[in-house]
Amino acid sequence: MRYYLMQSVEDKIEKVIKSKQRGTLFFTNDFMTYGSAKAIQKALERLTNKGGITRVTRGIFVRPEISKYVGEVLPTAEEVAQGIAKRDKIKIVPTGVSALNKLGLSTQVPLKLVYLTDGAPREIKIGNRIIKLKRTTPKNLLAKGKTSSLVIQALREIGQQGTKEELKHRIIKLLKKETRKNLEHDLPLAPVWIRKIMQEAL
Repeated sequence: MRYYLMQSVEDKIEKVIKSKQRGTLFFTNDFMTYGSAKAIQKALERLTNKGGITRVTRGIFVRPEISKYVGEVLPTAEEVAQGIAKRDKIKIVPTGVSALNKLGLSTQVPLKLVYLTDGAPREIKIGNRIIKLKRTTPKNLLAKGKTSSLVIQALREIGQQGTKEELKHRIIKLLKKETRKNLEHDLPLAPVWIRKIMQEAL
C-alpha cells in the first residue's frame, strides 16, 4: 500500500513535469499538494535517477533542454535566481560585477552573483557559482528601467573616481535606449554623481 502511494505521488509529479516545456524549473514546494514532504522528496529522487529531471541544487529541479551537440542544457545561475524571485514573489536587482557584465561593460563572469532583494537574505550554490540575495531598502528596488537600474548598480561598483570619460560615453549610449519615462522616474533614485550621467542621456 505504501509503495502504491509513493508511486501515485511520483506519477502525478511526472505528469506535471512532462506537461511543461523543457527548461522549466521546478521547486519541491510546487508539489506539496500531492503528498507528504518525504513522499515528494522520494518521488523526485526516483525521477532524477530515471533521467526525467535533473537536480540543479537543493529543492530545485529542471526538465533540461537537450542539445544534439552537448546533451543536457541546464539553466544558468541567472535563470535560477529569476526563478526563485518568481516563486517567492520578490524583487531582485543585479549588483556589482553582475550588473557590469549584463550591460556588456565587463567580460568578467562572476562566480558569486549578488542581488539586492526585498526578500529573505540567503545564499544558493549552483555548481561552482553562488547566488547571494542581499536584503536592501525599498528605495534601491524602485527603479523601473531595466538598463537604468543596472547602470545605477554598475556605477556604484566602479565608484566616481573609477568612472572615466570613455566609460561615461558608453553608459550614456546604453541609457539612450531606455524609455524617457523610465529614465526620468529613475533619476531621483541615483546618487547625485550618477544622476548627472543619467541626465546627459536625456
